[in-house]
Amino acid sequence: MQRAGPRAQASEQRGARGRAVAALAVPALAACAPALDWREVRPPGAAVVATMPCRPNVSTRTVPLAGRPVRLTLLACKADRMIWALAAADAADPAQVGPALVALRESTRQNLEGQIVDAQPVVVPGATPQPAQSRVQVRGKRQDGSPARAEMVVFAHGTQVFQAVVMGDNLPAGPVATFFESLRAGA
Repeated sequence: MQRAGPRAQASEQRGARGRAVAALAVPALAACAPALDWREVRPPGAAVVATMPCRPNVSTRTVPLAGRPVRLTLLACKADRMIWALAAADAADPAQVGPALVALRESTRQNLEGQIVDAQPVVVPGATPQPAQSRVQVRGKRQDGSPARAEMVVFAHGTQVFQAVVMGDNLPAGPVATFFESLRAGA
């Protein structure tokens, strides 16, 4: 048997690596494609844009937020066994923006009867700096008692306040990061 020269061996190794990467990538892409269909969304009348992995339903209602009634618009959908949502409201009064951000964060914690396990400051492009602006992780349970996790970002632009949330059993870092990194205020 004749041995191949160094160039032929290197070429064979690159070809084998390329086939191995392709063999791994194709199933991964196929697994992601049907579950997450990313699209840019914008709540009506709100100065924010995000990329969500599914076509959201849009609803608007008046809710109490930091002790005041506000009109809240919610874009929400379900994909890959997770709920994805973007909420927008106008606090109307600059003094109410901080309390409204805290109230948005707290409402998710209460809905899950959970605990905040991590809270970090966050910078969203175009957002108005606010001390209450943060990225928060919550662990709790659904109404049926099964465990649930939520990760959210709360931020503001002027007097408009926003909450981006992903909720589910398991929150894969990649899709969650894609959602949160897509957030743009003032859009």
